[in-house]
Amino acid sequence: MTQFPPLNERISLTNFTQRIAYLVNGREGVTDIWVTAEITDLSKRGNGHGYCTLVEKDQYGRSVATLRATIWQNNFAAVTRKFYATTGQPLSSGMKVALQLSASMHPLYGLSANVRDIDPSYTLGDMERIRREILAMLQKEGLYDRNKELTLPVAPQRIAVISADGAAGYGDFMRQIDSSPYKFYTLLYPAVMQGERTVPTVMAALDRIEETIDFWDCVVIIRGGGATTDLNSFNNIDLARRVATFPLPVIVGIGHERDNTVLDYIAHTRCKTPTAVAAFLIDRLTEVAAYADSLVRSIADRAQQIVSVERERLSHREALVPLLAKRHLDNQEKRLQRLQGLLSQVGSQTIAGASRQLSEIEVRLNTIATRLIERNRNTITSFASIVRDSALQRLATASLNLDNTSRLIAVLSPEATLSRGYSITRVNGHAVRSASAIPPGTILSTTLSDGTILSRTLDPDTSAPAN
Repeated sequence: MTQFPPLNERISLTNFTQRIAYLVNGREGVTDIWVTAEITDLSKRGNGHGYCTLVEKDQYGRSVATLRATIWQNNFAAVTRKFYATTGQPLSSGMKVALQLSASMHPLYGLSANVRDIDPSYTLGDMERIRREILAMLQKEGLYDRNKELTLPVAPQRIAVISADGAAGYGDFMRQIDSSPYKFYTLLYPAVMQGERTVPTVMAALDRIEETIDFWDCVVIIRGGGATTDLNSFNNIDLARRVATFPLPVIVGIGHERDNTVLDYIAHTRCKTPTAVAAFLIDRLTEVAAYADSLVRSIADRAQQIVSVERERLSHREALVPLLAKRHLDNQEKRLQRLQGLLSQVGSQTIAGASRQLSEIEVRLNTIATRLIERNRNTITSFASIVRDSALQRLATASLNLDNTSRLIAVLSPEATLSRGYSITRVNGHAVRSASAIPPGTILSTTLSDGTILSRTLDPDTSAPAN
């Protein structure tokens, strides 16, 4: 049994750490214990050992416990290989993991934990928990069915596509679209579809699409298959809210049939794969074409029925026309004879009365015209003078206003503003109004009075240009 100096004596730091090591190393309760934590600062040294820090955070994201951990060389390959085989993704910082740990106290290196084993299923389960929490939050906010409630056009042909340029999934989608018998108008809005840049680049693509929203029928977000953990970026509350509230129907085809992300639940339409999205759009137009063909056939059949009925009616009328025409002509001849006698009598009386009325009207018109001309001569002369004076006054006022406006424009023009020492900074032709809206790596164009300066924003954490 290890002997230590009495407690009332001063001891060295080495002796004190040896006491801690005696109490910790190999003791029950801190050996081969399964622990859940977030892994950070994971690295592999030249000696083959792996080092990291384990962190536990509260509901506000604050660290409440930390511990250094070591994966010794003889165990590092087995642990990382086991994790990759189950999740399809390398073990990396930022993941929630379940590790089998044994406490280790070294007098020189201090307290740490040795990693003996890993349970990859816990990481997958944590991803499922996060997805369910996000879906519950969207239900509470009333956004879960918001995009589903939009009306997808009967024949969607103008498609805005968000995918990775050159990706196999995007290529499969376009090959199927291009080989269909229908005309589609597509435009790719490139985005990163895996990793930490997925959310900002997909949301930026949605922003660009919204700028020309009147041109598009719907938005398609597609990504080919891969490991389950590769799709974690699509389980993001900010991206989910953006898709749920997007003013166009969003169709997603992400991963394989077995994969489910938050976007699959809240998008207008979920298809299994990128090719399934293409098949959905083609089937939609096929249904429309079939319906149009059925309408054409119905119209043709109805027209044929109407023509047959009308042909029978015409045949019946054709037989009646000679009899009806002779009877009608006889009646009209008798009527014309009666009217002829009446017209001679009434015409003479009407002409005589009209002659008398015209003579009386002629006398009245001459009298009235003479009075009106005399009465309005003075009024016209007065109005002419007023109109002339008013026109001159308006011209003078307009000229003064034009001079004032010209001087104001010269003072407020961009050239005058720049000459006083100001500048205008733009990104992609748009003026910058807020520094917070400019991500690292953005190319800025700054216009001065005597030229233009191009610059790139820096990452505030590294003070170096962003890649």
